[in-house]
Amino acid sequence: MSDFAGKRILIGLGGGIAAYKVCEIISALAKSGAQVRAILTEAAQEFVTPLTVTTLCRHPAYTDQSFWQPLYPRPLHIELGEWAEVMLLAPLTADLLAKLAHGSADDLLTNTILASTCPVLLAPAMNIAMWQQQSVQRNWQQVQTDPRYHSVGPGSGLLACDTVGLGRMAEPGQILPHLASLLHTAGKKDLAGKQILISAGSTQEYLDPVRYIGNPATGKMGLALAQAAHQRGATAQLVHGPVHWEAPLGVQAVPVVSAEQMRRSLLEYFPAADWIIMAAAVADVRPVHRASQKLPKQSLPTELPLEPVPDILAELSCLKRPDQRLIGFAAQTGDILVPAQRKLVEKKLDVIAANPVDQPGSGFGSDRNQAILLDHQGRQVHIKPCSKLQMAHALFDFIQEL
Repeated sequence: MSDFAGKRILIGLGGGIAAYKVCEIISALAKSGAQVRAILTEAAQEFVTPLTVTTLCRHPAYTDQSFWQPLYPRPLHIELGEWAEVMLLAPLTADLLAKLAHGSADDLLTNTILASTCPVLLAPAMNIAMWQQQSVQRNWQQVQTDPRYHSVGPGSGLLACDTVGLGRMAEPGQILPHLASLLHTAGKKDLAGKQILISAGSTQEYLDPVRYIGNPATGKMGLALAQAAHQRGATAQLVHGPVHWEAPLGVQAVPVVSAEQMRRSLLEYFPAADWIIMAAAVADVRPVHRASQKLPKQSLPTELPLEPVPDILAELSCLKRPDQRLIGFAAQTGDILVPAQRKLVEKKLDVIAANPVDQPGSGFGSDRNQAILLDHQGRQVHIKPCSKLQMAHALFDFIQEL
């Protein structure tokens, strides 16, 4: 089941060129089985049409014209406000932001916001000079004090005015996980104040500048953990090996290549961390010798001398304070439970997630995962196949119960 199947999501479109991105979000949500409703402000209709949004939602789009017509048994803004489980306002323009900051309600969208209690995700988009205006920043800071409102972006990049800088609306791939997290937590930032250190991806141990020993880990589980941690209010630091994705907005990313580089980075951030989650697939061995130049094929050794890589998890376990929580992963084939139980005890972990990498739709490279969660108190929770973001939230829920 998708993160959005059956969920009730209300989209409010502001009047900005980034409204075209919102169409992609609506389409993705509808294809995932969500119930999607959309309200277009008058300005938004200058960029996308109600017909386009209606087609993507599989439901008639709402405009201010809908607001003033007596077609509904109850006031439309009340009906929509009570219906929504989560709302997305995108693009959030300076005008719409000002209305939120001052509790103004002069159209269908702003009336619906005030008539609802669900969490609201804000995705700002505007010119860099507009974004940096003191009045806009004052309104932005004011809105951030309201626990109903959550934010994603803005990011930096090329803007529609050909300026490069801060003000670009977050991409759909950044917004959708945040919506999924809000649906899971109902907007509660229950990890606020926590510093969470996460390792992700594979490490690469080079024989020469072009050949290495590695594994197929993509870091997607660590990415999901960082997304979930940040979206639940934690400060997240992500130490990751070579990956093909960008870290979530608001997450401090530390790229590394080798196991030794990952070790040094984790040891640097370890003292300040409350929870340490080792989701990386760290190499077990490395070549004894590394050539400074590419070895000719005829010079490659027929037997490759290897040496063990230092056990980062065991080292962190020895350094762990009583107030810290250390969580490991055990990627296994066949029987996943017994090796995970042994690792939990030997590494003195608080929690371990045992996940199969030989099952379809889970493990390395997949967008989905499954696991058995174990803790040092003997608890076991089976996580059925789900998205890696859902599994990340399940793991955080499990840790919270310690």
